[in-house]
Amino acid sequence: MQVKAFTFNPFMENTYVVYDQTKEAVIIDPGCYDPKEQQELVAFIESNELVVKLILNTHGHIDHVLGNYFAKNHFKVPLWIGEKDLDTLRSVEAYAPSYGFQNYQATTPDKLLSVEEQITFGDSQLDILFVPGHAPGHIAFYNKNEGFIIGGDVLFDGSIGRTDLPGGDFDTLIASIQNEFFNFDDDTIVYSGHGGSTTIGKEKASNPFCAIK
Repeated sequence: MQVKAFTFNPFMENTYVVYDQTKEAVIIDPGCYDPKEQQELVAFIESNELVVKLILNTHGHIDHVLGNYFAKNHFKVPLWIGEKDLDTLRSVEAYAPSYGFQNYQATTPDKLLSVEEQITFGDSQLDILFVPGHAPGHIAFYNKNEGFIIGGDVLFDGSIGRTDLPGGDFDTLIASIQNEFFNFDDDTIVYSGHGGSTTIGKEKASNPFCAIK
């Protein structure tokens, strides 16, 4: 599998395109807002002859969903989000203008995901992890064969997701990290919602918020 990262919008959010040798792909957390960002995403997919099958959201905060409407309609594919974060997504339409996103277009998810399900495309599979704390219905996507997590705003390189937004809770987030993410092998890569990637082993050893001493 291949994981391509893009950094979009003023929040410097990471959008991921995940694909395999079949050329089938999923887009995770499309944050592309302006036409230049949208074209950057489309150009990569077209130049690599990828076939987008799904749009996935780790959670519904504004920076991760600014491109939902564009991606869903441009590629004509369904949008899926965790079953417990629909309200987070719906609230974006009300506050987007106050952040300067006057042209934000809301779109309705086509499916609400539970942890019992798996995402399949091409020859690949992503398991769903329920990891609340940053957002009440936050999920992450884990690929066992390749050893990586698309983690959204749960765990960062040397940091964690903020918990001062509505529905956030520090203790819940730490529990999600230690009980879910830290169960995986130390060399598991975490592709975070902001900043660079990291590994489970590095964060277990040295993260100031959640390291296992």
